[in-house]
Amino acid sequence: MSQPKILEPIAQHRQSTRMPSRRTKKTLIAAVGIGIAVTLSGCNEDTGSATDKNTKAADKSPGAAGSKAPSAGSSQSSAPANPSDDQPSVAGWQTQAGQKHHFRYDVPAKAKKWKVLEEATALSYTDKSGKPIVVMTGAANYREGGCKSSPNPKALGEAGKGQLATVGTTGGGKDGTLQENARNWAGNWGFAAYGGEDHKPKIKVTEAKPWKHGGIDGYTATAEVTVTHRPSSCVPPKAVVHSIAQKLPDGTMHGWVIYADQGVPNALTAAEIKKIMGTVRSTGS
Repeated sequence: MSQPKILEPIAQHRQSTRMPSRRTKKTLIAAVGIGIAVTLSGCNEDTGSATDKNTKAADKSPGAAGSKAPSAGSSQSSAPANPSDDQPSVAGWQTQAGQKHHFRYDVPAKAKKWKVLEEATALSYTDKSGKPIVVMTGAANYREGGCKSSPNPKALGEAGKGQLATVGTTGGGKDGTLQENARNWAGNWGFAAYGGEDHKPKIKVTEAKPWKHGGIDGYTATAEVTVTHRPSSCVPPKAVVHSIAQKLPDGTMHGWVIYADQGVPNALTAAEIKKIMGTVRSTGS
C-alpha cells in the first residue's frame, strides 16, 4: 500500500466551491490513536479508492476509550416511514437530495439552525497540492459559523466554517466491500474534519453493522474522535462520525456521512443524530 498523502495548508474559502470529479488510483489518510498509526481510505469517485486493511487496529486504540458512541449506528429507527419524493418524513423538517450519490435525507428546520446547501456545493479537505482527499456534496450544516477556529483549518468550500455538525454524501467507486467503505468513510471524515495530518486526532472506528432502512440494504459504522488540537474553547474535545454505505446495481458504492462536535454547548445529542439517520433513504439507481 502506498504511503499516506499529507495534508498541507491552503487558504480557507468563504464562498461555496463546486469541484469536478477527480479519478485517481488511490487516496490514503492516516488516522492516529495512542501509539498506533492507522491507514484509512475510502471508495470515492472524486478522490480515489482503496481498502481498509488496517482499520481493525483502530478499534483497539485507547485514544477514544473514554468516548461513548451514540446509539445512532443501529439498523433500527423510530423515524416515520420514508416518503418516495422530496417531502420530508418528519413534519417541518427540510429535505436534501444528493442525487449524485443516490441518497435523500431530512434535517431540522431553519429555525433550529440547520442550513441545507445547494446540492452541488462541495465540502472538502485537501492534500498539499490542493487536490481533495475527502469530498462531500448534497450537504447540510448545523449552527454554521458558531466557532471562529477549527481543529483543521485546511478546509475548502463550505467545510470548516465553525458548524457543530455537517451531513453529506460521498463515494462512487467500486473497490473494497461495503463494510470496509462504511468504516473508511467514518474514519476519514473524523480524521480530516477534526485535525488532519498536522494535528492528528485519535480515532476509534467500530465494526460495520447491517443497515436496512429506507430502501437501503447496506452497512453503517461509527468513528469516535478525540480532538488533540483545540485552538479555542469552542473547538470540541470530542466528536462522532456515522456513515451509511449502499451499493447500486452498477457496482458503485456510495456513502452518507454525519460528523458532529461533542462536548460543547448545543452539540447534537445521540437521539437527535439517530432521528436524522432514520430519515435517510435511497433515491434508487
